[in-house]
Amino acid sequence: MTLQVFLRAWRASAGAKLGRGKPISQREVARRMRVSERWYRNLENGDPVPLPGERLGQLATALVLGPDEQMALYAHALGGEPEPQADTGEALDAAKRLVENAEPFPMYLADRAWNVIAHNAMAGEWFPWFRAPSPNVLRWALTTAEAREQLVDWRHNAQMYLAQLRFTVLSRYDDAEVRRLLDEILAVPECRRLWDQETQVVAYRQGHRFSLRLPWISDQCVTVTAQVLLPAYVSGIRTVALIPDTGAVLTAQTGSPRK
Repeated sequence: MTLQVFLRAWRASAGAKLGRGKPISQREVARRMRVSERWYRNLENGDPVPLPGERLGQLATALVLGPDEQMALYAHALGGEPEPQADTGEALDAAKRLVENAEPFPMYLADRAWNVIAHNAMAGEWFPWFRAPSPNVLRWALTTAEAREQLVDWRHNAQMYLAQLRFTVLSRYDDAEVRRLLDEILAVPECRRLWDQETQVVAYRQGHRFSLRLPWISDQCVTVTAQVLLPAYVSGIRTVALIPDTGAVLTAQTGSPRK
C-alpha cells in the first residue's frame, strides 16, 4: 500500500467525480497542478520528488480529494503522525480516566493500532472481549467468527474498518505494529478480497451508523452511531462513543432500556 497505488486510484476517482467515466490522465493532473508532466509521472512512479506544503495542496485539489484522503496524503508526505512526546503521559492518563468513568453510553479509548487501552463499564458489558488480554478493535471485527455474528451486515462494516486501516497504513507506513496487524487481517481470504477491490480511505468512523446483535443486552438489534473524539496533546489516540438510536442505554444486568 504505497502512495503510488493511491495516486492511481485517486486519478480514477477524480475522473468519476468530474463525470469523465474514466481516470483523468497524468498530463491533466500535471496541468491542474501547474507542474510538468514528468514531475507528476516521477511522483506516481515512486521516484524521489519533494512535496512541500504548497505542492500537497495543489495535488489534493488536482485529484479532487475529500477530507479523509487529504489527511492521508498529508500524513504520508510529512512522515506520518508525530510521535507522542514524553510529557504526554499526564494527558493520556486523563483521557483514560475520562473514558473509564463516562456514562451512560459505551465508550472506549484506542491507540493508533486499534488496541483498546481503556473502556467504561458499559462498553465492557456490551463487548466482553474488551476484558480479554490485548483487545484490538480491528482484529476482533475482521478476523473473528464472533464479529460476523454480532455485526449486522458484516461486509459493510468490514469495508469501513478496512478503509480506516488503509488510512492508518498510508499515514503510518513505517509502523511495525500496524504492518503486523495488516498481515494478520489480510490472511483472512474475504478481507483480502475486499482490500484488493477498493482503495477507500477513512480517517475516523465519525457518524458511522451500524447495528449490533447483542443477545445478552437486548433481544432486538441495537443500532448505534459512532462519535469520535481526539484527546488534545496525545497523537494517534481516539475516544469512540457509541450512541444508541433511541437515546436509551441497554445494560447486561436488566436486558432492558435504562433511561
